[in-house]
Amino acid sequence: VLAELIEKFVSHLSESRLDCYFSTGNYKAMDADVKNESLSSVQQLGVEMTVRYGKYLKLLKEHAENGLCFVLMNCEKFLKQQQRTVVSSHCCLQERYAGYDWFASSVFLIMSGDGEKTLTFLQRFSRLLVSAFLWLPRLHISMHLPITTVESGIHPVYFCCAHHIEMLLKAELPLVFSAFHMSGFTPSQICLQWITQCFWNYMDWSEICHYIAICIFLGPDYQIYMCISVFRHLQQDILKHTEA
Repeated sequence: VLAELIEKFVSHLSESRLDCYFSTGNYKAMDADVKNESLSSVQQLGVEMTVRYGKYLKLLKEHAENGLCFVLMNCEKFLKQQQRTVVSSHCCLQERYAGYDWFASSVFLIMSGDGEKTLTFLQRFSRLLVSAFLWLPRLHISMHLPITTVESGIHPVYFCCAHHIEMLLKAELPLVFSAFHMSGFTPSQICLQWITQCFWNYMDWSEICHYIAICIFLGPDYQIYMCISVFRHLQQDILKHTEA
């Protein structure tokens, strides 16, 4: 039901010029185009974890690896069309996104391992503003960003969402904010970790689906409210650990 709902919602928005924040070229996924491509060791490890998790959740069948690899390689090729050329020794500014694509993997699981459906959804989704915040590889060395932002190597999620999370945390949960301040560890660091991983390894699958759906339906600012609500939920534990 969720797969159908987000599919229809994104399909409807991506056909409206007013809702399309990013312009994207035409890209046709072809097996032949990605046949000679290979995934990095980090991505291969991510694929193994995703498939293992998908089978545990009874969402994926045998040989799901091929479908997921097809999705990831095509995403990389599709997003490459919208990237700048940056000469830098920083690993985060290389042509290939340094981490694993947790968002695309989450969508693959929501779509029950249907690679074609996942790819069609992601291509439509990439036109919307919310894709910049939920799908981190989306803006990797992107031509949609000012060159100074690209060269800094700092993802907009960090200086937009994480900045607002810290401001809200100070107002809403001052004790938690103080606890982080005393520890010398910023809330934005842990939030960036949560957001990058789509809350994998932190929330149950149903909650991960709720997080993705809420941000798609209600807007990217709900990413901030979600992090604040997690901190509120963890408040007693955080204060207990601070005392200890």
